[in-house]
Amino acid sequence: MPMIDVYAAPGRFADPSGLARTLAATLMEVEGVPPIALFRENTAAFVHEVVVSDVDGSDDHVRVQVLTNAGALDRDKQLAAVRRLADVVAEVAGDPSLTERTWVLLTETYDGGWGIAGHANTNAEIVALAREQLAP
Repeated sequence: MPMIDVYAAPGRFADPSGLARTLAATLMEVEGVPPIALFRENTAAFVHEVVVSDVDGSDDHVRVQVLTNAGALDRDKQLAAVRRLADVVAEVAGDPSLTERTWVLLTETYDGGWGIAGHANTNAEIVALAREQLAP
């Protein structure tokens, strides 16, 4: 159930809402979670238009910050997430070379630090919530 923040120069994306939806869906796919309400309603992306500049004055970089609950991404999923999210950014921007200028930062909260509906959930509690929704 990651939260995704995208930081880019104003106007970088013609359809920021489409980018947000695609990034959220892509990360759910990488995580391998079932498409139940718990995950669909709590996986989201936020697109921020900000001032961007590298040392040379270029504003053609994008930063994608992903926050997950503890242990959500093993090494294979980390590699897949970084590649696929950078590819989505480039595709939505219509600039294939943007993959090379997209930084994806993966971070985790501690166990018990994932708040949903006013409750700080442990990983075990998140799993229990998911099982409830999966039960017939």
